[in-house]
Amino acid sequence: MIEIRELLIMPTTRRHFLQAGSATTMLAAAAPAQTPKGANDKINVACIGFGIMGQGDCLTVSTVPGAKLVAVSDIYEGRLTKAKEVYGKDTFTTRDYREVLARPDVDAVIVATPDHWHQIIACDAMKAGKDVYCQKPMVQKVEEGAAVIKAEKETKRILQVGSQRASSILYAKARDVIKQGSIGDVRMIEAYWDRNSALGAWQYSIPPDATPQTVDWDRFLGHAPKRPFEPIRLFRWRNYQDYGTGVAGDLYVHLFTGIHYVMDSNGPDRIMSTGGTYYWNDGRDVPDLMLGMFDYPDTKAHKAFHLSIRLNFEAGGGDGSGFRFIGTEGVLDLAVGGALVLKRKPKDSEPGHTAGTFSKATGAEIIREYQKKYPAQRASADGMRANTEQRWVLPPGYTEQYAHHENFINAIRTRKPVIEDATFGLRAAGPALLSNVSHFTRKTMHWDPEAMVVKA
Repeated sequence: MIEIRELLIMPTTRRHFLQAGSATTMLAAAAPAQTPKGANDKINVACIGFGIMGQGDCLTVSTVPGAKLVAVSDIYEGRLTKAKEVYGKDTFTTRDYREVLARPDVDAVIVATPDHWHQIIACDAMKAGKDVYCQKPMVQKVEEGAAVIKAEKETKRILQVGSQRASSILYAKARDVIKQGSIGDVRMIEAYWDRNSALGAWQYSIPPDATPQTVDWDRFLGHAPKRPFEPIRLFRWRNYQDYGTGVAGDLYVHLFTGIHYVMDSNGPDRIMSTGGTYYWNDGRDVPDLMLGMFDYPDTKAHKAFHLSIRLNFEAGGGDGSGFRFIGTEGVLDLAVGGALVLKRKPKDSEPGHTAGTFSKATGAEIIREYQKKYPAQRASADGMRANTEQRWVLPPGYTEQYAHHENFINAIRTRKPVIEDATFGLRAAGPALLSNVSHFTRKTMHWDPEAMVVKA
């Protein structure tokens, strides 16, 4: 039996380690008193890092009622030109993100810079009195996470990590289905992400006007190793360990976010990863194929389970991402951006038979006795049984990106906590970033998901 349902949603409307001393002075002077926003007050948003993700975030948040993009910071002049083209000539633009944080008209900032800037700018922004939407992974290195959590608590600002799975109604439904025991105890989860395109493998365009005059190269490098101007490292920064976090930090973290939300889990305690660069031999120093294995311990929320992840940038003919939650009584498949499918064992757990391996007479007798014992499940002569199936699909036009930004804007108004705060963000980023460590060192990593520290 197949049951198809459309998930319901609440009604909505669619729509820079430069001179640390001077930066601290500027930001301290900029921090205003925290003033609650009313339901009709406009939320002025600024974007720091107006690249592909930054532009996507700005486009989405600008459609949330009451939110307006008012300022953009980027180290490439062409991106600033783009911002004015899209959001108007009155949009404030600058290469120095601190000028954005000093503006009293900015309520919140989107941090969509290369990963090696996330912790610095997110902390600076909160200390300047701004709420923060920080793209994933929240930090580039695990040890940077404590500073973000500390700043969030001390400043009492809202911080939302930009991994939208935690706001999706599809994942909320999966969470409910598992909590109801519909597939029994989850003992294994399989997750995958396949990409079969140059853009999917981060082969982004490099603008012909990128020069030392149009790019603030020193600001881009920040605390990363110094090197001569090389625009490919800016516009394809995800390919380099100095600035990004590879496939694990960029995409594993999405998978961990979804799993941790659905399973109400703080994360794994053992992490093993392998892979390599097999197809995109373009100078990148991160893998294009990575496989990971993760052990999750017993907790009050769930029994111990194992997670396996496959991430492939050389998927010859396949694209897509998803999960399979495998329980003792059924399986729950989740296709990212698509549907949720539940397949369960029959209620009476009838086992099937192997009557066909015996003589005709003996087989017939086995079938007669079997059907007497399991009358509700009239198995065919080959012993095959039908599983019940339920399917939930997303409503037309629904996007989890919009829902995640809407949740952020609503949290700014209400001052209520978001799901994906700094603690959640580090617990999702931790095992992803340690997957890189495991890959490059060929060691098994041990992680304390409660204390959020690497164990010896």
